[in-house]
Amino acid sequence: MARIIGGLTSSHIPAVGNAYARKMFEDPYWKPFFDGYPPVHGWLKENRPDVAVVFYNDHGLNFFLDKMPTFSIGAAASYENQDEGWGIPTIGTFEGHPELSWHIIEGVVNDGFDVCSCQEMAVDHGFTVPVQLFWGDREENPIKTIPICINTVQHPLASPKRCYEFGKAIGRAISSFPGDEKVVVLGTGGLSHQLDGKRAGFINKEFDLMCMDKIVDEPETLAKLSIHDLVREAGAQGAEFILWMAMRGALGDKVAEVHRNYHIPISNTAAGLMLLETRA
Repeated sequence: MARIIGGLTSSHIPAVGNAYARKMFEDPYWKPFFDGYPPVHGWLKENRPDVAVVFYNDHGLNFFLDKMPTFSIGAAASYENQDEGWGIPTIGTFEGHPELSWHIIEGVVNDGFDVCSCQEMAVDHGFTVPVQLFWGDREENPIKTIPICINTVQHPLASPKRCYEFGKAIGRAISSFPGDEKVVVLGTGGLSHQLDGKRAGFINKEFDLMCMDKIVDEPETLAKLSIHDLVREAGAQGAEFILWMAMRGALGDKVAEVHRNYHIPISNTAAGLMLLETRA
């Protein structure tokens, strides 16, 4: 059967995509951020996952306010990145895994989650930036991908508990897939940030570090938070933490923290990086 070997978290800020494209790895502003990634690169090189399941949020490229599904799962053979208007260079096609995608879709629907299945799907910086940060040149580091989009834009949003349970359903579906694929699950976005309004620039380091601590061994505590709690404590865009909760749900009961990095500010955002390894 397929098995999940670990989980990764990463910011997906558009400015990161620009900095990556311009190779600003040693720039004083960006260096503390990029310096967090080599240990994860080493782990990926050693463990060589076959598939990356990526929880992310679309920012208007694939869905907009007139049609905004709560949960969407890609079921395509490939996914295209398109120009979003941020000045980020578009990058090549991402290979999918339609057989595993459909198995996941059928599994979560049987588990009581109504999802939008997407046989065509454009992927924006929420997906492309983390994949690029972790795998870089995909010709040298090939990885199949399954994008899973969770609405964080149009309220009402799914609660942390609902996303945690959704992640559990994803994990069960992956673990029942009759293949030998090694899967890594990404939770993207965040941590605390607010991009507009009276609290623009708001960052809550204490809350962020608490979330990074508890997501390892006490995710049920974080599942008790409401969306209003997240917005109050982490800013309007800090609600993206539900993507981390979905990732953590997919990993199962026992995980070990292998690596973390936390850096502020990156484009008015608290950037959190974690590598969690599953344990039998």
